Amino acid sequence: MLKSVSRAVQLAARLSSSVPSAPAASRAFPRSVWSLSHSGAAAASRPRLLTAAPALPTLSCRCRSLHTEGDKAFAEFLTDEIKEEKKIQKNKGLPKMSGGWELELNGTEAKLIRSLSGEKVTITFNVNNSIPPQLEEDPEHTQKSPEDEPEIVSTPNFVVEVTKPGAKSSLVFDCHFPEDELLVSEQTGHAEGEEESDIFTIREVSFQPEGDTEWKETSYTLNTDSLDWALYDHLMDFLADRGVDNTFADELTELSTALEHQEYIKFLEDLSTFVKSK
Repeated sequence: MLKSVSRAVQLAARLSSSVPSAPAASRAFPRSVWSLSHSGAAAASRPRLLTAAPALPTLSCRCRSLHTEGDKAFAEFLTDEIKEEKKIQKNKGLPKMSGGWELELNGTEAKLIRSLSGEKVTITFNVNNSIPPQLEEDPEHTQKSPEDEPEIVSTPNFVVEVTKPGAKSSLVFDCHFPEDELLVSEQTGHAEGEEESDIFTIREVSFQPEGDTEWKETSYTLNTDSLDWALYDHLMDFLADRGVDNTFADELTELSTALEHQEYIKFLEDLSTFVKSK
């Protein structure tokens, strides 16, 4: 009963609160390119690919490609940035998931697959856009030592697909990590005898054709924002019985953070090669 009441309070808080809190920490933070883009007005939007320039840059040669002093400085910066990122990389490989999950990778997309008593459970997530934005701080308190810098954690939305042999369709859950729950979990922990709060939530539930990559809009979708708390509680227990619980969610963020960092370093290396190419 306490568990149900606890989840009801969490669901009510999620509905009434619209102000995001700072994300949990899981990785060191030198990411200079990303950090610089979050200072001042630049934090409001991504850099534009095309910007107006008063004049063309000075050509350093009449080769097949354009080379400028800016390109040279950019390449030097990328070399230093790659070294720093590799220095703080916690895992050269990807951490293992407990519970017998098999990992399949396709670039930035990952699938975790597990068979349980004839059922097949598939978790799909993508590390693109999985880093929550940094909240703006008081300028007087922005000067921090490297040890005090916030760490980066990847908290991707993930889809859980449960397939049963005798069922015509799969039951599919669209889940995400509320930033306020991550902050509370990181800062307060849980007292002895206190119910552990859920660090992820179910956003939508629907029946979908097995294995479909696209969510069919013609299938009825249950949104949990207006859902009876008792039904929501049973849905969370349904996932927990199949190994999708807080322990799984913690391990998923560790895996996602390592994969996102790996892909980020690879992107920097590809960018460096592109800038230097002639």
